[in-house]
Amino acid sequence: MITYKEKKLSLIEGLKKKILFWLHLTNDPVIKLYQGYGNDEKVMVFGHVLRLSSLPRKKYKKNFFNNSYGLLRLFMVKRYVNVSLQLQWGDVTYETKTQDDGFFKFEWHPVTSIPSGWHTVKVRLLHRDVYVKPTEMIGEFFIPYKYEYAFISDIDDTFLVSHSSNLRKRLYVLFTKNARSRKPFAGVVNHYQLLANTGASRNTHNLFFYVSSSEWNLYDYIFEFAKNNKLPKGIYLLNQLKTFRQVFKTGQNNHKTKFMRISRIMETYPLQKFILLGDDSQEDPNIYSAIVEHFPQNIYAVYLRHVLQSSHGRVKGIVEKMKATGVHCCYFTHSSEAVIHSKQIGLIVAH
Repeated sequence: MITYKEKKLSLIEGLKKKILFWLHLTNDPVIKLYQGYGNDEKVMVFGHVLRLSSLPRKKYKKNFFNNSYGLLRLFMVKRYVNVSLQLQWGDVTYETKTQDDGFFKFEWHPVTSIPSGWHTVKVRLLHRDVYVKPTEMIGEFFIPYKYEYAFISDIDDTFLVSHSSNLRKRLYVLFTKNARSRKPFAGVVNHYQLLANTGASRNTHNLFFYVSSSEWNLYDYIFEFAKNNKLPKGIYLLNQLKTFRQVFKTGQNNHKTKFMRISRIMETYPLQKFILLGDDSQEDPNIYSAIVEHFPQNIYAVYLRHVLQSSHGRVKGIVEKMKATGVHCCYFTHSSEAVIHSKQIGLIVAH
């Protein structure tokens, strides 16, 4: 028999869920699963578990309030700490726990070789104290085709117009635009699509990693932008999740972690040839120069978009230093210049 206290708590919980739903939020446990990657020896799949998060956005109106609140909701998060998860791959299951920021990672060594391409996995929340109904999510990971190039691209001001070097302008476009009204640089989608198909067979494309200092809060936003603009499918490696109090510091992260994330990719594919794509608005020139220094045999080319006038002289010197190591470099203003350079060095077949 249900007691008065239990009935009251149930009514309060029901009212809370209705208010949250009206605010386009949920306090049901949510597994945010991101694209993983691996090779014949090791596979990595990662994500977050949240106990407060935004509901998926369905409407993209050109309205200041909708766009501003749509962004703010991405930072209205609470994390689940130290909860257990289980991953199913074939007949084998693996377990892990979330860290202090709700982040988790599965890392396993396949018993048999995994074919190249995209593969699906199922991740399930196990901790029975934190959910009423079973919580699981289907995700995917990628095993590259060995004969192809791989690309590592920044996001903000590399293909997405963001004004990263100016906090006021960056916040303005974030709050007034949405993932479908934001614009890519002219010609950049064409360049990326050509690169994705170079050397690839009819049913495959080259692997893209999108590595950014933007927070994981913006994953859905960036993913929707990329899908809407038909950028190549890829793997996203973003920065630490931020809370609502930190929303006005979006993108202002420690860029040293970006070097570490790129280094892990390079170490995972020691025989792969990589092309790095970035811009001169923040630290990409220094980070990419350090990557060239640490992995000289693996970098085939570096592309840097010129968006910040005050950095031109400094970045030109960095580019010349990378060229001296034998790496193909293109420091460009318009994507059409990058396409021409890619044809010249054989990345794109000229027709």
